[in-house]
Amino acid sequence: MHSLLSRRHFLNQMSSGLSGIALASLLNREGLLAADSSEAKSPIRPKIDPGRPFGARDTHFAPQAKNIVVVFCSGACSQLDTFDYKPELIKRHGQPLPGGDKLITFQGEQGNLTQSPWQFKPRGQCGKYVSDLVPHLGELVDDMCFIHSLTSKTNTHAPGENFMSTGNTLDGFPSLGAWVTYALGSASQNLPAYIAIPDPRGKPQNSVNNWGSGFLPAAFQGTDFNAASPIRNLARPESLSASGDQATQAFLKRLNERHLERFPGDSELAARISSYELAARMQASVPALTDLSSEPAHILKLYGADDAQNPVKAGYARNCILARRLVESGVRFVQLFNGAYQTGGEGVSNWDGHKSIATQYAVHGPILDQPTAGLIKDLKQRGLLKDTLVVWCTEFGRMPTFQKGASGRDHNPSGFTVWMAGVGVKAPFSYGATDEFGYKAVEKVASVYEFHATILQLLGLDHERLTFYYNGLERKLTDVHGHVLSDVLA
Repeated sequence: MHSLLSRRHFLNQMSSGLSGIALASLLNREGLLAADSSEAKSPIRPKIDPGRPFGARDTHFAPQAKNIVVVFCSGACSQLDTFDYKPELIKRHGQPLPGGDKLITFQGEQGNLTQSPWQFKPRGQCGKYVSDLVPHLGELVDDMCFIHSLTSKTNTHAPGENFMSTGNTLDGFPSLGAWVTYALGSASQNLPAYIAIPDPRGKPQNSVNNWGSGFLPAAFQGTDFNAASPIRNLARPESLSASGDQATQAFLKRLNERHLERFPGDSELAARISSYELAARMQASVPALTDLSSEPAHILKLYGADDAQNPVKAGYARNCILARRLVESGVRFVQLFNGAYQTGGEGVSNWDGHKSIATQYAVHGPILDQPTAGLIKDLKQRGLLKDTLVVWCTEFGRMPTFQKGASGRDHNPSGFTVWMAGVGVKAPFSYGATDEFGYKAVEKVASVYEFHATILQLLGLDHERLTFYYNGLERKLTDVHGHVLSDVLA
């Protein structure tokens, strides 16, 4: 008989195998057994109390940032007219793009290479070149971490907004803010954890998809309002006195508690009661938060909220002040939009500068520049940047050429710029690069997946392990892609 089949050999192997299993069990119980790679990357789904869906939850590891403000420029802000300085583009102005014969992009055939209408100058102590279109932001380059090599999967606005906000070009996926709120809950008892602030001119092209909850529970979607448009249906009816309102709320609370006692396992009921109670607390907290009359004149001036000559800029500035007040009040995730869906024609309401970029961006630059710079300066002077990450982004970049027959730039997902400021990132710092014309990312090429993974990392979340089980899959913000851009971390 072969030795492998002998009874003696079988019993010997079995006894040693059982001993190994017992030893492994003892070592694991004492925490002395290293986890294998599959266990180390096992999914982490936060434990959520249905009665307290917004309760604060633990991070995966020690976070650097407690709050985040995302400034989203809708319409695809040109990197070549703001933050990506290309001397060769100036030198080769008016010449054909090498290798770009009859190049067709989103709207059609391209013309020649065209330098920016705005001059670039060295700024700050580091001497980073930034255009005259955004001089106030240029003053802050020593506090900024630039990523010049980001790429997108699409050259169309709505899918591009989706991709930047949700990590997917399709509708129906949770936004970055929803993922963060799902993972971490809220640090505030009286306000939502996630607030989206639309531009004074309206909502972005892909509207509520930018702050939607997708397949995550609806509790984790963003609540949208701005300084000019308060939360809808929040005010107490004039026919109801304050004391009567409070008495009604107290009576309703007792009824809800009794009902919940009768159905102790009803998680949907518990969640609904929690949402109503938060809405009641917001009736008291939100009006005071959105009333900016208490802001001193020097703060209004810092942001440009006192600019009577430019009411859109003043409106956006007031939104920036609101963003700061939300961070001060413990709101974990604030998404601030600059630019809205096109109203009045192409390039009028956002950064989509196809026809005449010099004319169109001359409108949008001042609206963005001073208020956003004021927000960063104000956060810094109040000590809030020690816990807050500020992110500036757009859905994709623009071409180094002008469109044939026009004086504007077409869509370009092959290389564009985003930046971060505040806690956890190196500053001043520049990561990656586009080619000599600013057309394609060529050095340390990064995708939106890497961008999202890095943001989650700064918030103490592992992008590979934060999941939600949906339709038979462990869904993640970064899907199966991406890695943390560790080079940008302080």
